[in-house]
Amino acid sequence: MSCIDFNIRKISRGAMASAIAIALGMTALAQESPRLHTPRRAVPGTIEQRYRAADIFGTNPVNPNMAQGPGPGPIGPGPGCNLFPAPPSVGTTVNLSYFGPPPSTTNQSLVLVGPVQLLKTGPVDATKGTITIPLYLGHMRTGANVWYVLTDVDDADVAAELGLNFSAKMTFMANAARTANLDQNGDLVFDQGTVDFSPVRSITPGPVGQEFPPTAFQPGAVGDKNYSPYVQIVNAAGVIYNAPIVAFGVNAGDINFPSGNVDYSKVHDQVVAIDTVNMTVTINLINGFSFGKPVWYMSMDTSIPLGAAIEHNTFAPLMAALHLGGDDTFSSPIERIFISTNGAHDCANPQRQGLSADLADGFRPNNVVGGIPTNALDYSPAWDAQLFEWTQDAINKGFRGQVREEFQILTFVQDGLITAPGGGAFGTSGFSINCPIVQRLN
Repeated sequence: MSCIDFNIRKISRGAMASAIAIALGMTALAQESPRLHTPRRAVPGTIEQRYRAADIFGTNPVNPNMAQGPGPGPIGPGPGCNLFPAPPSVGTTVNLSYFGPPPSTTNQSLVLVGPVQLLKTGPVDATKGTITIPLYLGHMRTGANVWYVLTDVDDADVAAELGLNFSAKMTFMANAARTANLDQNGDLVFDQGTVDFSPVRSITPGPVGQEFPPTAFQPGAVGDKNYSPYVQIVNAAGVIYNAPIVAFGVNAGDINFPSGNVDYSKVHDQVVAIDTVNMTVTINLINGFSFGKPVWYMSMDTSIPLGAAIEHNTFAPLMAALHLGGDDTFSSPIERIFISTNGAHDCANPQRQGLSADLADGFRPNNVVGGIPTNALDYSPAWDAQLFEWTQDAINKGFRGQVREEFQILTFVQDGLITAPGGGAFGTSGFSINCPIVQRLN
């Protein structure tokens, strides 16, 4: 970065907010680009062996490990798959209608004691567990269309202007971000980074009770070596956005599914509906916890193919450049996410949690994330995955349960009840997941 660029960034980041907000609302038309990997609807050749899943389930669409699309939403069939908090009327003799709005809706200083929507660019549908947000159209320097969304940014003024999540840690993501410039029409022109949405997502779980790790897998969307959801806009103060691609190299008419029935050979698996006329996209939400509180987030990209296959999201190789293992140190771009590998199974079980449970029934693993806006200042949408395993001794003594808070997990690690998978030293598992926080539920 030149001295001139540095001075522009230093002086103008806050002042650029309105200009960037206007510019990113513009759209442009461009041509299609070639596909990268094996298409979903027809598989004329072989998939690279390390990504291949044995077709042991046939074409049964109810098998969650072979299904395309977002997977189940956050409101599941039982307490182990549904983290929506109980209303305040439970345990009282007073009807729910008596209770007023939560304090956080009227007094932001009380935001810790009530539900709050953090990503404010569109409405959350609490009955379906989705959010509808703006859809943006940019293009590559080659002219290919790039359909994307915005969720987070490293500039507080821009975040306030656009209703995005603010993450100071994103300032340290430049080495794992693709670059773009605003053209004379206010459209983003990306220098590099493409995504192929045509591959067939599939997973072959391990044996019953030990479904994780799977024996084979194939992510449903694959980015090239230069793809990351994080984008630095070079000629707009160097601001870094979280801008996941939801469709690539297609025209508006090819991906217009405003009522659902999305073609997942062309569109991101977490998309529930996409409207290229009104420029909106509806995205599935995922259950999780932060500091003991239930949260909903979007799962958009992962830095390794296995994670992308399990998460129903995009394999983003450039994310691997993020520095992991240094949470909360100077220049850290990440926050931690804690993922059980061998928690209790069954949606009917309120203690259900973990990847084996996910691969067994298709519902989400109820992960635990670190700091989010309102709970802490160290939020980042780039989550450093820290997989953990309950020891056999902990299971035998009945200690295994659903954990909901990072310091609870770290205490169990200290006490020798939780380790890394296989009994190893607990810590980073060497990959990250792009999961923008959408809403804290209480």
